[in-house]
Amino acid sequence: MDRIVLAYSGGLDPSIAIAWLAETFKAEVVTVTLDVGHGSELVEIRQRALALGAVRAHVIDVRDEFIRDYALPALQAGALYGDRAPMTTALTRPLIARKLVDVARMEGATAVAHGCAATSDDGIRLDTLIAALDPALRVIVPTRMWDMTRDEATRFANEHSVALPASFDGPFKTDANVWGRSTICSPAQDPWTEPSEDIYALTRAARDCPAQPAYVEIEFESGRPLRVNNIEMLPLEMIESVETIAGLHGVGRIDLISTRLTGGQAREIYEAPAAVVLHAAHRELQQLVMPSDLEQVSHALGRTYADLINGGQWFSPTRTAIDAFVRAVQPRVTGSIRLKLFKGDCRVAGRRSPYSQNEAAAAQASTPTSSSAAAGHGPGDGSIKLHS
Repeated sequence: MDRIVLAYSGGLDPSIAIAWLAETFKAEVVTVTLDVGHGSELVEIRQRALALGAVRAHVIDVRDEFIRDYALPALQAGALYGDRAPMTTALTRPLIARKLVDVARMEGATAVAHGCAATSDDGIRLDTLIAALDPALRVIVPTRMWDMTRDEATRFANEHSVALPASFDGPFKTDANVWGRSTICSPAQDPWTEPSEDIYALTRAARDCPAQPAYVEIEFESGRPLRVNNIEMLPLEMIESVETIAGLHGVGRIDLISTRLTGGQAREIYEAPAAVVLHAAHRELQQLVMPSDLEQVSHALGRTYADLINGGQWFSPTRTAIDAFVRAVQPRVTGSIRLKLFKGDCRVAGRRSPYSQNEAAAAQASTPTSSSAAAGHGPGDGSIKLHS
């Protein structure tokens, strides 16, 4: 019997897909659920998959891997969607694709599947990423094949004892991981209307923030954040700590209109307290230590990097080439940035680095190659050196 590996989040469409795939392809279904820090009850999701007919249900903690191999490289590259929003949802898709392919090979599966909506950006991303990793592996997208209306999907779910989630047919679709949350509003939602506070889960409204600001010092070495307020932390611990402080002070909310890969526009609400703070600190430090022309190149490549992530091109040679550039320039991005967080505002309060342009200019001015030495005077004996 054939075996299909299904990316499983516990939602309605992938839950329906377990039974649908088994019936349609007469195949065994193996599910893969990744813990990227979204706070879901993973034990319950695994039990749900097995109860719905999966022969095996893999649950994998990839939080550290996601931060190390995806979030931090995107931070060092300065990848911000629309020059404003840290990459959140789209940044997990290459990791999901890689794990799907890895489990498919381990399980001897002939195909992988995902439950993304038929015309969604995520569906395009996963298709592209999986094809880049293993072009021979078949990708099945049930939502493009079963042609069910929402009422028919509800009926199919009831017939197969699939419980409908509380958010079924709600006005928002939210995706979360350790790097932040993104909420896509319904196309029917008026972009003139202020977002409801119900959307936010990680940040306080400005009116509810403390009356006194918080100061956070982020110390970087070669572009990687290592210490917060002089305390060295592991990356996951650092992100959780910065998220707590920044969220308390309302920092990390971004409301923008995005252009979909499938055409048209959608309103997206991002909530990424730690990512916003770390990107602000990294960007400021990079501007401090780089010549302006090099910083302009870095900034432009950061926008390209974000576009590659958004378009499902993580495994492209272009992204690999940009990573090589980033590795070459990041050793200079060493120093500390002090930020002031106050009622939703994040601004720089201080900056220092041994590689700052002012430090470099001062050091160059004090070397023997400047002033009298440049005129040919030796170091103290009054002699004159002639140069051909």
